[in-house]
Amino acid sequence: MRARKALLPDASAIHGLIFEYSRDNTLIPRSLTEIHENIRDFTVIENRDRIVGCGALHIYGKHLAEVRSIAVWSLYRGRNAGSILIKAMLEEAKQHRIACVCLFTRVPKFFAQLGFKKVKNERLPDKVYKDCRSCKRRDECDEVAMIRGRLPELAGLEIKPRKSAAKRKGKKK
Repeated sequence: MRARKALLPDASAIHGLIFEYSRDNTLIPRSLTEIHENIRDFTVIENRDRIVGCGALHIYGKHLAEVRSIAVWSLYRGRNAGSILIKAMLEEAKQHRIACVCLFTRVPKFFAQLGFKKVKNERLPDKVYKDCRSCKRRDECDEVAMIRGRLPELAGLEIKPRKSAAKRKGKKK
């Protein structure tokens, strides 16, 4: 088994994996169009020219990236496919010099073995703002937030006060 960056022809196989795991709400569903649009985020695991797993590294900025849409066909679980996939995405984050990688999971033990540590969801405002606020399970979330690396005190989302209209008008001459 080997990891490699996904290509457009892989989109249908990725969609099939994600669809299978979204049926029971394990993963957030992704349309084929969405996968096409984000194909450069995806890494796949191949075994004898067959895609047996996928995952995406979504970059929020130099401070944070998220490992998401992680799926491995059940036949290949316990055969190191998941670890190979995560390590490939961590290496990609390292090449981009990203300070911290996060994820939300129901299997924290697996990710703890790969160096991830639990954190409160609120420590990841980028992720919460992007996905959690529109999630059907947001009020009853059963996923554990985890990070690997150093999460800055102030993440990428900064809320800056807007200049009032009066102040803007006062500066014009």
